[in-house]
Amino acid sequence: MVSRRGRNHKPEKMMALLASSLFCLLLVLAFATHLFSLPSNWLLLLIIAGWAAWQPEAHVSLARWIFLLGLAAAAEVMEFLGQYWSAGKYGASKAGNWGSLAGAIIGAFLGIPFFFGLGALPCALAGAYGGCLLVELWRKRPLYEAKKAATGALLGKIWGFAGKIAAGAVILYQGIQLA
Repeated sequence: MVSRRGRNHKPEKMMALLASSLFCLLLVLAFATHLFSLPSNWLLLLIIAGWAAWQPEAHVSLARWIFLLGLAAAAEVMEFLGQYWSAGKYGASKAGNWGSLAGAIIGAFLGIPFFFGLGALPCALAGAYGGCLLVELWRKRPLYEAKKAATGALLGKIWGFAGKIAAGAVILYQGIQLA
């Protein structure tokens, strides 16, 4: 197709550019779902798999797949262990640790309706704190000790979440390189 100015426009190149742009936009939107406490890293991997299947020239080697899958799995473990380890370091019992994990999950679900879904993150953090605090108080620990243990659960949740976001940033970068 020739334009009025005599330049040659290649529709297939424009469509490829549009497809790559939409792929990158989908990746960024999937990464942003970290704010909703969703499994964003796995969503990123699904989008990358779809792109690799749709665009044969966007070859993803087996080594890269193993790296990306391992990174996503490590991020999930890091989030769990960060909270568990930190709460234990601050004096939480095993029951308090489980209370913080359950509280974080319940808090995330209860927070979804607030702030257009963005309430899931602060409610997950509050749930980690509250879950540990309630279980420790239920086990007849002094308030000071229970608050200290709950603070550890909260800090661990924050650091675990930060690690999960960092892993997601690496996955996002690897995906954008395929576009």
